[in-house]
Amino acid sequence: MPQKPHRRAFLSETFAGLSGVALASLLQREGAFAADYSSGKPVIDPSRPFASRPTHHRPAAENVLVIFCSGACSQIDTFDYKPELIKRHGQAMPGADELLTFQGEQGMLTKSPWEFKPRGESGKMVSDLLPQMAELADDMCFIHSLTSKTNTHGPGENFMSTGYTLDGFPSMGAWATWALGTENENLPSYVAISDPRGTPQASVNNWGPGFLPAAFQGTEFNATKPLQNLQIPKGVDEKTDAATRDFLQELNRQHLKGFPGDTELAARISSYELAAKMQLSVPEVTDLSTETAATLREYGADDSSQPLKAKFANNCILARRLIEQGVRFVQLFNGAYQTGGEGVSNWDGHKHILDQYSKHGPVLDQPCAALLKDLKQRGLLEKTLVVWVTEFGRMPTFQKGASGRDHNPDGFTAWMMGAGVKAPFTYGATDEFSYRAVENVATVYDLHATVLHLLGLDHEKLTFYHNGFERRLTDVHGHVIQDVLQGDGRGDV
Repeated sequence: MPQKPHRRAFLSETFAGLSGVALASLLQREGAFAADYSSGKPVIDPSRPFASRPTHHRPAAENVLVIFCSGACSQIDTFDYKPELIKRHGQAMPGADELLTFQGEQGMLTKSPWEFKPRGESGKMVSDLLPQMAELADDMCFIHSLTSKTNTHGPGENFMSTGYTLDGFPSMGAWATWALGTENENLPSYVAISDPRGTPQASVNNWGPGFLPAAFQGTEFNATKPLQNLQIPKGVDEKTDAATRDFLQELNRQHLKGFPGDTELAARISSYELAAKMQLSVPEVTDLSTETAATLREYGADDSSQPLKAKFANNCILARRLIEQGVRFVQLFNGAYQTGGEGVSNWDGHKHILDQYSKHGPVLDQPCAALLKDLKQRGLLEKTLVVWVTEFGRMPTFQKGASGRDHNPDGFTAWMMGAGVKAPFTYGATDEFSYRAVENVATVYDLHATVLHLLGLDHEKLTFYHNGFERRLTDVHGHVIQDVLQGDGRGDV
């Protein structure tokens, strides 16, 4: 006959069991019970699709902030200093007789209207177009040898954001959040902060999920255009609203029990629950009234004389707040597409680049510089990778009959800052006129592979089966740019 356990033994075993249950719950929440990840594909619980998931190797970065200047910001007038171009100003470009580009015939070599000066201890030459960002040159890792597959804006934005010139492919942020989830399940894992003037030319393709599950698309909002339909309806108090949500959640859970294994239903319920959480979390993170007057002044958000700059500054503050809250991927756009508004809304400087960029530069410069300094001062750059991009470059010549530069996919600049990258550092180079990449030529695929690597992901392993192909962000191309990485750049566990 079995003996009854003593009271002390019973309590001890009960406590151990409860502790085990609590530990198991904690480990599951941290993603420790994910299945084998050796195939490279994440194992996702449909009831918690945004839960944090393991990486392929030790990551250098936990979050990514992409600053996207739409319209093709000129490398020649910002970060790519070419003394030979200054020397040969007004002359024909050698070997470019009758050169035709996107909008037609080219004129003479034309130096930048803005003077380049050495910046910081590194002496990196950056133009006076962006003087406050130039002060941060010692914190930047420049890639001066990027190339694109297209010289057209929409496909160019697609290519930079998705790795494909066509519509319908997952964005970089969708790949990252599908693979890794997020550290804050009360907010979207991926946020696209659109420019105050509107969306970029490729619009939602820049943050779309493509063929990945729709849950991993970017959620678009900005500081002046909050998410719609989050407010409690008139006539309903907070207590009633909370009780209604709890009741609906219980109904959904009971309904799910009747369809065990239905992952689409579980995912749909999870999406509704996230929307309910966002009623509280999104208004809180977008409420900039809690920021100090000094912070608003630093960003330029209090500049009533330049309302567009003030609005973009608010977007930059929002980006920092989202990173603070653990949002995995934030895409901040500067510039928008407006039909018939060439040169007014983005960096597409075809006709009158001096006039156009003189308007755009101040909108970007102070708010963006303040954002970067703020991330650094708060210690957020230790875990955040910042990537500044545009869709392609600009010509060293002015277009014939115009005072601006045509599209140039053969050589342009991007830079990175923060977690895992060398700084100050310069990788690659264009020729003496900034026309064509000639040293350590890099592709957008290489940039994408490097960003994924810094997040702890192997771009060749991270695939999704679609229409008979194992698709990936880098298609069948791309190499990690090891030279820009801190240490040996391997990050192996």
